[in-house]
Amino acid sequence: MPIRVPEREPMRGSAMADERWICVPEGLDGERADAAMSRLFGLSRSQVVRLIETGQARIDGEAIPKSARVRAGAVIEAVLPGPQAPPGLEVIAEPVPGMRIVHDDADIVVVDKPAGVAAHPSVGWSGPTVVGGLRAAGYRVSTSGAPERQGIVSRLDAGTSGLMVVAKSEHAYTLLKRAFRDRRVDKTYHALVQGLPDPLAGTIDAPIGRHPAYDYKYAVMRSGKPSITHYEVIEAFREASLVTIKLETGRTHQIRVHFAAVGHPCAGDPLYGGDPRLAARLGLERQWLHAMTLGFEHPGSGSYVEFTSTYPEDLEHALGVLADG
Repeated sequence: MPIRVPEREPMRGSAMADERWICVPEGLDGERADAAMSRLFGLSRSQVVRLIETGQARIDGEAIPKSARVRAGAVIEAVLPGPQAPPGLEVIAEPVPGMRIVHDDADIVVVDKPAGVAAHPSVGWSGPTVVGGLRAAGYRVSTSGAPERQGIVSRLDAGTSGLMVVAKSEHAYTLLKRAFRDRRVDKTYHALVQGLPDPLAGTIDAPIGRHPAYDYKYAVMRSGKPSITHYEVIEAFREASLVTIKLETGRTHQIRVHFAAVGHPCAGDPLYGGDPRLAARLGLERQWLHAMTLGFEHPGSGSYVEFTSTYPEDLEHALGVLADG
């Protein structure tokens, strides 16, 4: 006979919790409820007691007395605690001013991220995050991935603005992670780099790894991971050049590291050799780097989709200063 879950009101629990039900097997007939639940749900006895005491566990739709014993065939329902982020990496739900929703459906949400916002919490970062902003706005994303970066399938540096896609469904998370891994996502960036690259269009193919002396920095090094950046100059100014960039790989700080390695660091990027005098003249407080377009096969429909952004005000201002000479 099919097992039917008793009709009942949903139990109250955390937004990050997981409501489950399970039928008691013959082998646990007569077992204490807390012991049975511990075995069935893989929880500690203290966690089970807490669920029972807070009304987040029921048997056949009824509250569970502390001394209750289960019978075979009974249905146990429980709101299981969601995965917890490591201390200091908790997602804080707070609005992110300037973060724009470009697209939203059942599988994905595409955001236009402002500078000064990280993709997710990380050690040493205390500012706003994309995941926190989405949570504050009421979006529910995939629960796949580490607790502090659930739904995140790719990242932008905190100082880089532009487009990011976040998975909302588990199916979307799996397919998008695979697409990024297999280099089937089209990512176009615009960057303002110092000087004039020679040639005006080309490819930088140089492995990138963590800097041997600084944990927070990366560098071109023989032991690094393969990294490929294609670029073309859009417009040349007296002190800098606007370039369009397509990435084959997505290493941390890839664009910044590659252009610094060929002598053309991003304007406004002192970490990788940017001239602070030029940054001050252009009014830049971060690297001039923007994720312009993002294209991929939609995980729900299978159709190719592409999203486009525009320059934020600080980057437009810098170009205006250069154009005025």
